[in-house]
Amino acid sequence: MSRGEQVRKHAPWDRSKGRPEPIRALNLVHEVENQDPLVRLSEFAPSVRVPRPTTIAFCRHLVALMAEQAAQSLPKGVVLVVTDAYRPLSRQQRIYDWFTQCVKDAFPHLNHAQTRRKVNRWVAPCDQKAPPGHCTGAALDVILEDEYGEPLDVASPYDRFLAGPTYTIGLSEVAQFNRDLLVNAMLNAGFSNCRDEWWHYSYGDAGWAVRLNKFECFYGLAELPVHEYEQAHKLWLRAFEDRVNPFFEALT
Repeated sequence: MSRGEQVRKHAPWDRSKGRPEPIRALNLVHEVENQDPLVRLSEFAPSVRVPRPTTIAFCRHLVALMAEQAAQSLPKGVVLVVTDAYRPLSRQQRIYDWFTQCVKDAFPHLNHAQTRRKVNRWVAPCDQKAPPGHCTGAALDVILEDEYGEPLDVASPYDRFLAGPTYTIGLSEVAQFNRDLLVNAMLNAGFSNCRDEWWHYSYGDAGWAVRLNKFECFYGLAELPVHEYEQAHKLWLRAFEDRVNPFFEALT
């Protein structure tokens, strides 16, 4: 089997669960911005861990309160960890461009339209009416860790990326238990989940609206003063240079 054939293999998942969110549907959502401010997670969600210095640890005020609710609902010794929160458009675009190149390298047989569809499944584009969730301050990427900072298994026997869909079939008993723990904590706090990414949750953005069959959202593109995230962004840019193509990562 060639490397190109290997990267096409993904874990099976239950497509009857969750709700698709095509770009055309996101763009139809009517935005009614409510001016809920961006706030520091550390101030309004003290039970949430943010271990990465590259994370811009801001989100909308209500989103932070909901994250705190989710964190407090977890069993003792289980910690909710935010790995990504607010992103300026410049960071989102850099991720999109990088992921596009990853797809081209891993799937050279795809044409332009096919490549863009595959990229858009994992990274929201910046050139659409509906802004990416992370750029609104409405979205959080989360994982679970134990009290010692070790990540809890939510993917075995698969690679993390290959088991991206939330309702992946064939997880180990431990991974399924931990994944259900995360999903239930976030959904019960009021978040909605992107069914293609078990780690991505949002509230109030266009993605949230489409998942819940709503016609309006109340979080649009948000601006954060550069000085609030300048250092984190510099560290992120350095780290970004060493990122590995996720389609090849499981094979190395």
